[in-house]
Amino acid sequence: MPPSRAPKFVTIETARRLLDRADAPPEWGATAELFRATLERSVAHRFQADAGHAGPKATESFLQCLHGRDLALACACAAGNPAAWDHFVAHFRPELYRAARAICARSGGGEAAARELADSLYGELYGLKESGGERKSLLDYYHGRSKLSTWLHAILAQRHVDKIRRARRTESLDEPVEDGGSRIEPAAANAPLDPEREHYLAMLQGVLTRALDALAARDRLRMAYYYAEELTLAQIGKLLGEHESTVSRQLERTRKDVRRAVEAALREEKKLDEAQLKLCFEYAQEEWPFDLTLRLRTGTPPPAVARE
Repeated sequence: MPPSRAPKFVTIETARRLLDRADAPPEWGATAELFRATLERSVAHRFQADAGHAGPKATESFLQCLHGRDLALACACAAGNPAAWDHFVAHFRPELYRAARAICARSGGGEAAARELADSLYGELYGLKESGGERKSLLDYYHGRSKLSTWLHAILAQRHVDKIRRARRTESLDEPVEDGGSRIEPAAANAPLDPEREHYLAMLQGVLTRALDALAARDRLRMAYYYAEELTLAQIGKLLGEHESTVSRQLERTRKDVRRAVEAALREEKKLDEAQLKLCFEYAQEEWPFDLTLRLRTGTPPPAVARE
């Protein structure tokens, strides 16, 4: 749901109240009108896939959970306020450098690579690129659901992953070999890129396990037969007395239900924003270290059908 079509539940009084609670210094220039527009973007983003629940009560509950001071700083910086940027540079630029060093160290990069990574992100945050004569800042995409430092760390890690992938795509297969004829692979190939990677994967495993445990018995049975026992759709249909197309449709529905449940848990319980959520799923696609087949098999009767 684009912001222009978002329900207008954020009044100027609400924006002023939340801005006062955020205790943003007046010199940041975060006016109630400016903060209201920022809050409306956050609300629109939160309910973009669930517009039917974006009523005044749900909106107020969501707004109470935001990191107001960080959001006020982000909107002031996005608007180009010098005092706000001075505060950001003093408090968050050192954190960007520390995070960049930790991320680059895992892939064999040194201080120069870390500073290049942090400074390139700093440019996007400031909004060096102009669109229609207006500076666009990456901070417009910060919605206040996580701490600004957490959001910055997630974005920084994603930029590093993107850089590594671009390098791999353009890397020549015929580049010179070293050390006795063995082609040296990038250090990042086998190293975790984000210090919090294991934490993200563990969170994803926990909510995914819970989502699987909450499945209805028949849905769980189909999933177990298909993923754990590796039966065909036809074999599952024979076991459950369903047509093959029905099995396919029900599996697809269950997969979507599990995905929605997992995303909701990561957002609502783990307080992940969209950048962190994206990282979770990307890390899982790259390397999923957990075996969930035993979990699916638990309580599932063994298939009494010959495999084709």
